Formats: sequence, structure tokens, C-alpha cells
Amino acid sequence: MADITREKILVLDFGSQYAQLIARRVREQNVYCEIVRHNITADRVREIAPMGLILSGGPSSVYDEHAPQCDPALFRLGIPVLGICYGLQQMTRHLGGEVLPVATREYGHAEITLAKKHPLWENVSETTRVWMSHGDQVKGLPEGFETLAGTKTCTNAAIGHRTLPLLGVQFHPEVTHSDEGTQMLRNFLKGICGCHGTWRLDDFARLTIENIREKVGDRRVICGLSGGVDSSVVAALLSRAIGDQLSCILVDNGLLRKNEAELVVDLFTHFFKSDLHVVSGQKRFLDALVGIDDPQEKRRRIGKTFIDCFAVEATKIENAHFLAQGTLYPDVIESGGSPDGPAATIKLHHNVGGLPKDLQFELIEPLRDLFKDEVRKLGLRLGLPEEMVWRHPFPGPGLAVRCLGEVNAEKLAVLREADAIVLEELRRADLYRKTSQTFAVLLPVRSVGVMGDARTYDNAIAIRSVDTSDFMTADWSRIPYDVLARMSTRIINEIKGINRVVYDISSKPPATIEWE
Repeated sequence: MADITREKILVLDFGSQYAQLIARRVREQNVYCEIVRHNITADRVREIAPMGLILSGGPSSVYDEHAPQCDPALFRLGIPVLGICYGLQQMTRHLGGEVLPVATREYGHAEITLAKKHPLWENVSETTRVWMSHGDQVKGLPEGFETLAGTKTCTNAAIGHRTLPLLGVQFHPEVTHSDEGTQMLRNFLKGICGCHGTWRLDDFARLTIENIREKVGDRRVICGLSGGVDSSVVAALLSRAIGDQLSCILVDNGLLRKNEAELVVDLFTHFFKSDLHVVSGQKRFLDALVGIDDPQEKRRRIGKTFIDCFAVEATKIENAHFLAQGTLYPDVIESGGSPDGPAATIKLHHNVGGLPKDLQFELIEPLRDLFKDEVRKLGLRLGLPEEMVWRHPFPGPGLAVRCLGEVNAEKLAVLREADAIVLEELRRADLYRKTSQTFAVLLPVRSVGVMGDARTYDNAIAIRSVDTSDFMTADWSRIPYDVLARMSTRIINEIKGINRVVYDISSKPPATIEWE
């Protein structure tokens, strides 16, 4: 990989939910990036020879007894270092500065004012909006450092060494909520680290195909299909790499969207002409979910049942050795990263947290280092049809995590119809490609209504729609009122048992995109 990784940035992960997002922002500048553990040694970094280091944020306080620590020798390597939030505080403490807790945790937008000219601020406004999320602040600067920017409540919102390439910011430039954060990261990568930007997604595809071909040899690979973007792109990569050594399995779990199974069969029969196996497992999945209302337990049971169904079908495929999955960066980070890593678990993904320890297949996860928008671009480069590539994301556990509380066939039928209406009206208004993810949620809430001359006491549907470039942060979509009105009217009129429709206007963070 020397041809595309000679310019490399390492991101030290201190458990931030944004660590993968930092990596994505770096790759947006066509600079290759790897996530490494926070305790990587200075000797190992010297061997890798990156152009720069970025220390991520994290959920800990530097005062916590088991707070993750980095090797202090990193700051003596002469490599440019950018500390973000917790990473800034780590740098400060290791170099002799003072970090103190603040009376009130600062979370949300803040305005920083630049204190002096610096390469980090090239083409950045003198006053600019950033995203804060911290409980500690730098109060005393380490020797040789100076303040580069501040806010009304955070004097040292950005600091830098006068002569060494050591920088730190208290805010998060990697999130879209920081208006000029991308420019700041570009300045660090190209102006301070000296990167030219030689990494391309086409190179990733070529190398991934070569690696898959070498790893698989003459054995077979099984790919679980859902009809979503991720599994489709995985199948396309595998098809390009190993051709007819690929077998695809679609497990119809009864938790799919309306006509989903039929669509997948049609697409993969005509586009891939692959060895496609369809498993009807609706009853097994519903039986596994009886009496279960905890979201994490739903995911665990769905994951286990999926693997059980999958394994039975896989035994019918001769010489099957590998299982391919569409695991992405956000799946990994939201599932808590590695088992011994510092990241907090937000939710389990069935293709990450549900795998049994005695899995008989060796895993292939070719998209594990990519974000959703990169996967879409890769799919188009591989020749997938646009209608497949641009489908809105659908969670692995399906409608089960959009049917809050206990799941049963009747609730799923109601939700499936409501979701179909929402997407139909979205397409009719030419908004499907203009929104990132839109869907219906069945709430375990009953309320009083009036239909005709009769009083009703029925359920509610929530409509969720978000706009995002990375799915790590998202804002709610400003869908026109008349479109929402049509969705609401149709859902209430056409689906028995629904008398109220609400619209979710929360962003991520603090909410997640899915409700469970």
C-alpha cells in the first residue's frame, strides 16, 4: 500500500464517538488515515513514520482513576500533533500545564475569537462558530505554549507551542456543527503536516479487491444480503474479486420494509446473476422477540437468530469458508470499538455485537474503514445501479428497532404500511435524494382522537428524517409542511389503529438517528 499511504496520519482513539469521524475528515482531504489505540508507543509511531498525529476527544476526565493515557514521548518526536478536546487536555497535563474542571459542563455551539495569526487559522474567520463538549478546561499553559483562540467562558479554546508543531483545540473541528472546522483540519494536514493529498477511493477499491482475491484463494465466500447499500457494495467487491466463488444469502426475517425481499431477489438475480439463496425465517425471528422490549436485547436476539438461520443455509454451500459483512466505521464505533477499547457503547449492531464466539466462518469486512458516503461512491465506481446505491440506510435489525417496545406481526404490519407511505410521499415530492434517511416509527403510545363522530384511543406514528454527510452527526430535515401533511393524512386515513402522527426534530447528537 506504499503508493497511497506514504502520506499517513494517525488518530489516537481515547474513546471518542467522533474518532472515526476525524479519520473520515482526514480522508476527505485525500490523506490516508489510520485509527490506533491511545497507548501506542512513541517507538511504534516512529516506525510507522506518519506525517502527523491527531489525539481524539473522549468520555473521560483526565482526573479519572482509569483515564486513558498516551505515551508522553510522542510530544518529543518532532511530528506535528493536534489534540482535540480530551486530546488537548492530555497534551497539556503531560507537558506540565494545568487542567481544571469547570463548574458547568459546556455542550453546544460557542463562538471563538482568534487571538493571533497562526497557520491553523489560514482562511478562517476572526470569529467563528464551533462545537463544544467538555467538563474540563486548560487553565495553565505548559511552558512554551501560547493562547491561539478563546471564548467568553473558555480562555484557552486553542493553544499552540511557539516553536514546536504542537497544537490543541478544546472544541471539535471534525463535526459539521463547527462552521469552519474542515478548513482548520485542512490547514493542519496540508499547512502544518505538509501533506499533499495522494490517497484516492479508487486505490482503496483496487487494493481491497487484490487483498480479497489473495486471502480467499480457491475457497467460497458467503455474503449476507439485506438489499441495503452496504451489503450490496460488499457483494459487488466480492463479485469483482472472486466471481462465481461468491454465494449470497438473503434471510427474510419478517422485519424488512414493504416488498423488500422481492426487490432484493429481483436486483441480485438480474444484476449479479449470483448464486442467491433465500431463507424464510419470519416465524423464528418473531418467536425470538416475544416478550422482549429492551432495544439491546432485541438486537442481540435478532443477531443470534440471523446467524443461526444463516449457518443452516451455509451448510448447504460446499467449500464455504468466509462470511462477508457490510460493517462500516460507524457500526464499529457505536458498538464500542474493540472489546478492550475506551469507547462507550451507544448501541449494538447485529453484524458487530451479535456474532457468536464459535463462529465457523472467517470474517471478511472490506468496508470496515469506510463511511456511508464513501461506500456510496465506491458502489457507483463498481457499476452498481444508482437506485441501489442511493437507497436510504436500513438498520440490520430492521423494523424491530423502529417498533418501540415488544414486537409482533400486527405491529410490524402497521409500521410497514406507514413507512411505505412516508417514502412514497417523499419520492413524490422529489425529496428522497435530498434527505439522508427518512422512516416511520411506531410508538408504544395511545392517545385520544376523533374520527367521524366517534372517539378513538389509538397509536401514534413518528416520522424521522435527517440530513447528514457522515451519519455520525445529523440534523433533522426541513421537510415542507404540505408534504408532512400529506404523509400524516394518508397514514391516519389508510392505516387502522393510528390516529396521531408526530415529527421528530431532534439532531444527532444528542439523539441517535434510530429511536432504538
